[in-house]
Amino acid sequence: MTSHLPANVRQAYPCWKCAALRAYYYGSLPYRLIYRRWAARQGRVPVVVLFYHRVADDGANGWTTHPATFARQIEWLRAHCDLVSLAEAQRRIGEGHRGRVSVCITFDDGYSENCQHALPLLIRDRIPCTYFVTLKNILDGTPFAHDVACGYPLTPNSLEQIRALAAAGIEIGSHTYSHVDLGAVQDRQQLRLEVLRPRDELQRLLGRPVRYFALPFGLRRNMSRAVFDLARQGGYAGVCSAYGAYNLVGEDPFHIRRVHADDDLIRLKNWVTLDPRKLWLQWQSPEIPPAEPTAVEPAEAAGVRREEWPTMCDGAVRGGWNG
Repeated sequence: MTSHLPANVRQAYPCWKCAALRAYYYGSLPYRLIYRRWAARQGRVPVVVLFYHRVADDGANGWTTHPATFARQIEWLRAHCDLVSLAEAQRRIGEGHRGRVSVCITFDDGYSENCQHALPLLIRDRIPCTYFVTLKNILDGTPFAHDVACGYPLTPNSLEQIRALAAAGIEIGSHTYSHVDLGAVQDRQQLRLEVLRPRDELQRLLGRPVRYFALPFGLRRNMSRAVFDLARQGGYAGVCSAYGAYNLVGEDPFHIRRVHADDDLIRLKNWVTLDPRKLWLQWQSPEIPPAEPTAVEPAEAAGVRREEWPTMCDGAVRGGWNG
């Protein structure tokens, strides 16, 4: 899977939580509108970068989005936001932007099912997308370790699929060689293997530049200053984290903060329309330095407590999709 933040991978909200969030969302709409108008006049509209993992109709894990949900989300985003590339997002973070909220679409890991629904929709509608892949799984076809641990070994993209996506206009990014927690890696040679080797190999295999890197798991504890320095010195244009934060105008655009695109449309709306509570919390602590290296399990890095792992892995399939 990949990356994540506290607001990361979650199962569907209970009905009462959805109702409470809906009440909060609509109750705070006047403030959101006032803030967005002010930010537009000042050229300081934040940039939202979303990340998905897998779009399929089987609900195989906690980070799978149903195709109908994905289509509804994209339809809503097209009507209310500017859907832009990561390069344009970086420009707007660095220079400012007057207008609608800018949103980027990204994917992590590289699941073959994304070629059935999600990516054809984005290609058809010419919506920019950066697709981060883990090189080892693409080359040898082995399922991701976090899926195997859950008992559902799902199929990664093949190299042929990645080449076809690149040819169709999907930007391919690097998501390490073997999907490790880079916050726990201190050996510089291993860092180079995980950060620079997949970029070089992908560029050779695709015949195209690979400009962006996404950290597996993506929480603050899964990052280190050494990773950012190596990526910058190695020629990447940007590094994506995934701990749930806005990209505020004037911040370093090399570090691209991302938000998990939850399966509930109301939660996505709450993020994209600039949640005043989340903005206030981010202003109070705009940037916390990466924590000391610490080893974490994939499910734990996904924002799921250890005792909830079996529920996360098994419940999604047993319960199926509602609606």
